[in-house]
Amino acid sequence: MTLAKYVGFSLDCDDPAALADFYHRMLGMEVAYTSDEFVYLGAPGNGLGFAKVDKYVPPTWPQSDVPKQAHLELGVDDLEAGEAAILELGATKPDFQPQPDRWRVLLDPAGHPFCISVSV
Repeated sequence: MTLAKYVGFSLDCDDPAALADFYHRMLGMEVAYTSDEFVYLGAPGNGLGFAKVDKYVPPTWPQSDVPKQAHLELGVDDLEAGEAAILELGATKPDFQPQPDRWRVLLDPAGHPFCISVSV
């Protein structure tokens, strides 16, 4: 018997609507719930939330001054094309890339690191 079921993953940020829009455009997930404090994309068990945090400070990856704490793993069909399209949406690419031939580390508009790799 399970005690709980997975519903989704949430990212802290200063502007939930703006960050949700970035992920909506990148992942195609639809808005399921919205308020000034929280936006949720997708369905329970397959969702992504964005929670407003006053005085939010983004991670300083790869430096550990403000640790990343968690990151998303996303699959793309083509690493170069996927990276270019996601950068066009507003992501940024840090200079440090641990294994750029296998995956790329990008930062969402709120500074959260996420990785893209070729999905099988």
